[in-house]
Amino acid sequence: MDLLKLAIEWAKEEVFSTRFFIFFAIGFLIASVGFWQLGKTDLAKAYIIPTLVAGILLLIIGSGTNYTNIQRIKQFEKDFNTDETAFYQSEIERSESTLKQFTFVFKLVPILIIAAALLILFINTPTWRAISVTTISMLIVILLIDGNALSRIEIYNKELKLLDLKNEIKK
Repeated sequence: MDLLKLAIEWAKEEVFSTRFFIFFAIGFLIASVGFWQLGKTDLAKAYIIPTLVAGILLLIIGSGTNYTNIQRIKQFEKDFNTDETAFYQSEIERSESTLKQFTFVFKLVPILIIAAALLILFINTPTWRAISVTTISMLIVILLIDGNALSRIEIYNKELKLLDLKNEIKK
């Protein structure tokens, strides 16, 4: 039962965390409306579309991961009751796969931030500045939220392995 409790606890923490994508998405959408209604300069007007796109992307990411994790919580108990060993093995594999994905994300996102920063330096049009600044802002939000998710999945993976070790000692 420790395994099921651990898995459900991790998934509930993920649900809480993914809601921050939605929170930031709403912020970007509000900013887009603000630039649309109040923007007087060319640069302010240039932010309308990039902040709208960033808001929509974050909303899609947040809604998708939130839905997936809520469904995962429901499925955990069924899978655990069907075959505890298979459930354990699938969670180990899933957590290790997720750790590999995060390694890729944490290499790619900084490169994208650097590229966007270079665009600000070398292309001096309002549209590209707005796109670059908005991209950097959105990627920082993703790094902040995914940084916490990475820490949680690392801890979850270690606790899963400790459960296996405890079971081996009991045998």
